[in-house]
Amino acid sequence: AIVISPNKTLVAQLYREFKTFFPKNKVELFISYYDYYMPESYIPSKDLFIEKEAEINETLERMRISTLKSVLTRNDTVVLASVSAIYASGDPRDFATMNIHIERGNTFNRKELALRLANIQYNRSEDVSAGGVFHVKGEIFEIFPPYEDFGIRLYFFDDEIERIVTFDPINRKTIEELDMVTIYPAKEFVTTQEKISGAMRNIESELEERIKQLEREGKYLEAQRLKQRTTYDMEMLSSVGYCSGIENYSRFFDGRMPGERPYTLLDYFDREKFITFIDESHIGVPQLGAMYRGDYSRKKNLVDYGFRLPAAFDNRPLRFEEFLSTVGQIIFVSAY
Repeated sequence: AIVISPNKTLVAQLYREFKTFFPKNKVELFISYYDYYMPESYIPSKDLFIEKEAEINETLERMRISTLKSVLTRNDTVVLASVSAIYASGDPRDFATMNIHIERGNTFNRKELALRLANIQYNRSEDVSAGGVFHVKGEIFEIFPPYEDFGIRLYFFDDEIERIVTFDPINRKTIEELDMVTIYPAKEFVTTQEKISGAMRNIESELEERIKQLEREGKYLEAQRLKQRTTYDMEMLSSVGYCSGIENYSRFFDGRMPGERPYTLLDYFDREKFITFIDESHIGVPQLGAMYRGDYSRKKNLVDYGFRLPAAFDNRPLRFEEFLSTVGQIIFVSAY
């Protein structure tokens, strides 16, 4: 089940209450992970471009990843969410399949394991406070998933895994012996190298088409600006696999067509098996409907004036009709 509420404060209050009401269920919180967020925008009347500024709350980021993992693996999950539930998220197919399954007695090359962890956004580090890291000490391999409060320790004999245990990261004491464990991605957005290569070709193709269109319209400054900015982003993607504003290229990574809705948290649920509650629906329904229009209005200036490719339009919240077609059963709740 998912309960969508109009603001973060109310969602947090409901989260605390639901943890008490459903002690045996997996109750999760899914809200924006920004403590501060200023989206990029352009004001034509002042010829003013405003760069994106953001401060990410690592605790909230970890809770979002925990939510995705819980929804995929447990049928008793209850999610308390804000309108973040209708904003673009990673492809659930990638999140579900780009995991690492480890069993006691299996053979696993440690260098290969480190590489596979890096591919799903884990970093090699001794600092375990933020989660999403791993480190190696001799034949002991420790992994700290961001969605768990414990670490996972693998004991190797050569390339064979002899033991798998969970442990407390603070006092280092063993919690439980395991026969197997599955490691899920450390970030919400993960993708394969094949998808990155395909995305690069499609970005280049759309860039060429858009430059021609702008030049036909006599917008030579905008065409040059778009070429410089997009070429730089592509160079960053090729060299480090990331660029500022990478979310504006999400359609290419997801393999979606222009105008096709993005993946969201709702796509992680089985549509036939979950129910949606809209809390304070007299506020929540208009809010859900307004998110798309506000996002489109801001993006239109960025696209028209050569700051972004038209693909930026497809990194967006759902339209209200798309939201209704994505969820299964839905109950609108309001108190008067």
